[in-house]
Amino acid sequence: SFQASLIFLFSVTLKWSFHFFPPGKLQKEIDERKAQFRNGWQKSSLYPDWRKEFFQAVTITLDPDTAHPSLVLSEGNRRVTWGEKSQDLPENPQRFYSFPCVLGLQVITSGRCYWEVEVGDSQAWDLGICRPHVMRKGGISIKPEDGFWAIRSYNDEYWALTSPETQLIPKEHPARVCIFLEYEEGRISFYNMTDKSHIHTFSQGSFEGPLKPFFRLWPSDSACLTICPVLEAAQNPLC
Repeated sequence: SFQASLIFLFSVTLKWSFHFFPPGKLQKEIDERKAQFRNGWQKSSLYPDWRKEFFQAVTITLDPDTAHPSLVLSEGNRRVTWGEKSQDLPENPQRFYSFPCVLGLQVITSGRCYWEVEVGDSQAWDLGICRPHVMRKGGISIKPEDGFWAIRSYNDEYWALTSPETQLIPKEHPARVCIFLEYEEGRISFYNMTDKSHIHTFSQGSFEGPLKPFFRLWPSDSACLTICPVLEAAQNPLC
């Protein structure tokens, strides 16, 4: 098991380190080897399923008050699709107007949680988290400095929306993405649940203040995102 392997690794490391390292360098060596072990384990196809045992699955629904007028919500506000024309919606300061985005209704302020999103064949989306107070109008920059931590699929390319953007090369097109949030640790990780591979991790150091799930669609006839129900996400290969 992972825990047994980790205990064995630490015991071997401690015995080896006592012989070769001065006391002041021992903890540094242990931390470095722990990080190496974690990085290798994160690439394992078993990792995302194992990780769910230590995270709380959360039910996410979309907040209609934040949805861009070109986005159509359905399935109990679990699905968002690109509409043929802009809807005549009430003016709302929470609504996105510059970009076709929508936020989750739920607010996350602590703990470890995850949710899954079915993207299907769509190649035009952003997924992640953001701060509730991000800009809705004008020149929006989707990057950590402006309160967004997200990845993007567009024109058969994948990007982590860092500064500058980081191109990602998944082995397979993800039909479903799992998002793991570690609030106190300041980490958000994305996994391709088609082949269980790691896509990207943002390491913020720490989060301060509330966070909300973030979704964006690009103009496309096939653009659609569906939030998987908790039970289906846990039991089915695709929701």
